Amino acid sequence: MGEEKTVAQNRKARHEYSIEDSFEAGIALTGTEIKSIRAGKASLADSYARIERGEAWLIGANIAPWDTGNRYNHEPKRQRKLLLHRSEILALLTKTKAKGLTLVPLKMYINQRGRAKLEIGLGRGKQLHDRRRDIADRDSRREMDRDIADANRGRQR
Repeated sequence: MGEEKTVAQNRKARHEYSIEDSFEAGIALTGTEIKSIRAGKASLADSYARIERGEAWLIGANIAPWDTGNRYNHEPKRQRKLLLHRSEILALLTKTKAKGLTLVPLKMYINQRGRAKLEIGLGRGKQLHDRRRDIADRDSRREMDRDIADANRGRQR
């Protein structure tokens, strides 16, 4: 089919959480949901994942109703089951319970076979000073890259 196509990204996730590990999960979808995702009408803003009764769930993700859908169209913000192996679910459950980590959806994409996949991260919430440090590091890295690029071009500041 080709290469993977990113449909939605949770941009705030890497800003608000330090991601320690990531997993790939399938998503159980209805027919109109996969059509909307392939059309790029999905959003992961304010979404999270949770493990309940031995199953993983995606909560708060918005998949817009399909334009030409009829009465069988889906609810935009319904809970969707994540398809993971039992061992992966148990590993995620133990890490979230013991270490105080959170399951954060990072990216939704269509893989080479045409299946909708979700990249989930195990994240620890950042404090305000951690966020400020990340911003300062990013700014200093940009400044150094600019200086190197200017030096390569023969300019001086």
